[in-house]
Amino acid sequence: MINMFIAMLGIGLIIPVLPKFMLEFGASGSSLGYLVAAFGLTQFLFSPIAGEFSDKYGRKRMIVAGLAAFSISQLIFAVADHMWLLFLSRLIGGMGAAFMIPSMMAYVADITTNEARGKGMGLLGAAMSLGFVIGPGIGGFLAEYGLRVPFYVSAAVAFVSTIASLLFLKETLSVEEQLAARSVGNKRENIFKQFTKSFKAVYLVPLILVFTLTFGLSNFEAIFGLYVDQKFSYTPKDISILITVGALIGVIIQSFLIDRLLRRFGEKRLINISFFFSAVTMILMLLSGNFWYVMIVTSIFFIFTSILRPAINTLLSKMAGKEQGFVAGMNNAYMSIGNIIGPSLAGILFDVQINLPYLFGAFLLLFSLFLSVSWNRRAGGGNQVKPAVQE
Repeated sequence: MINMFIAMLGIGLIIPVLPKFMLEFGASGSSLGYLVAAFGLTQFLFSPIAGEFSDKYGRKRMIVAGLAAFSISQLIFAVADHMWLLFLSRLIGGMGAAFMIPSMMAYVADITTNEARGKGMGLLGAAMSLGFVIGPGIGGFLAEYGLRVPFYVSAAVAFVSTIASLLFLKETLSVEEQLAARSVGNKRENIFKQFTKSFKAVYLVPLILVFTLTFGLSNFEAIFGLYVDQKFSYTPKDISILITVGALIGVIIQSFLIDRLLRRFGEKRLINISFFFSAVTMILMLLSGNFWYVMIVTSIFFIFTSILRPAINTLLSKMAGKEQGFVAGMNNAYMSIGNIIGPSLAGILFDVQINLPYLFGAFLLLFSLFLSVSWNRRAGGGNQVKPAVQE
C-alpha cells in the first residue's frame, strides 16, 4: 500500500502543472494524448512478462525494479528539453508500472483469503487514490518554485521508496513456489500467445471490462485539464481542487465501503451499476460549466470508477485460481491497452470537437454495461465465482 501510494503520489504531483508544462513544447491536444498513451504502450508490452516473472522470481524483485524505473522516468521528464525525451520518460515509466502493479496485486492475493480479497484490493485501490488526493495539492504548491520542481520531487520520492522496498519489503512467494513456476516449460512464450490464452479463458469478459473501464477513465482524465481550461476558463488551482476532491471521495469509498458493498451486492451487480452511472456522469459533464456543478458531476464519476476497479480486480482474482501472477499481468496488459487507445483517441477527438471525447467515452461505458449484463446471463447470473482450472 505504501509503495502504491508513493508511485501514485509521484504521478499526482505533476497533474496540475502538466498542461502548462506542455505549453513550453507547443503541444496540441493530440500531442498530449499521445504522450499519455506512450506510458500505456510499454505497460502493455511488459505487463504479461512482468506478471509471469513475478510468479517465477518473486513479487519483491519486480516491485523494486518497477519503482526504480519510475524514478528514472520522472528524472528524465524533469530535465527534458525536447519532446523525444518526454516520450522516452513516459515509455520507461510505463515499463515501471508494468513491473509494479501486477506484482502488487499478486502480493495482495498471496496474503489474503478469498473472503478478505475484496477488502485487500479495496485498500490497495485506496492507496492508489490517496496518492492522487495528496499529489495534486503538493504539486500545485511546488510549482510555485518552478514548473519542473514537482518532477524532481517525484523522482526523489520514488527513489526513496525503491531503497525502502529493497530493505524492508518481505517476499510472499516461497522459493519452492518460484522454482515450481520456473520448471513449467510450456508457459506463455510471448505476449501474443499469452493474449491467445486469455481469449479462451473463463475470465475474458472481466479482462475486457478492465480495458473499457481504463479507456473511459483515461479518456476522461487525459484531456480534462484542457477541456475545462478551454471551455470554462478554469485555472490550475480549480483543476487541482476538482481532482483532489474526487480522488478523496474515491479513497473513502475504497477504504471503508468497498468491502461492504461487495458483500452486499456482489462483484457482478456492483460492476453493472457502476458502469451505468459512470456513463451518465460523462454526459452530464457537457451540460454546464458552473464550478460546483462540475465538482458534483466529477465526484460522482470518481465514486463509481473507484468502485469499479476493486470490484473487477476482486472478480478476476477469485477466478484466477493458481494463476494469480499471470492473471494480474493480463489485467495490467488490458489496462495498458486502454491507457494507449483512450488518451490517443481523446486527444484526436478533442482537436476535432471539444465535446467528442466525453460523448464517445460515455458510449463505450454503456457498451461495457451491455457486455457485462450479457455475460452474466450466459453464465447463469448470480455472483458465485468459479476459479480457473489450470490446463
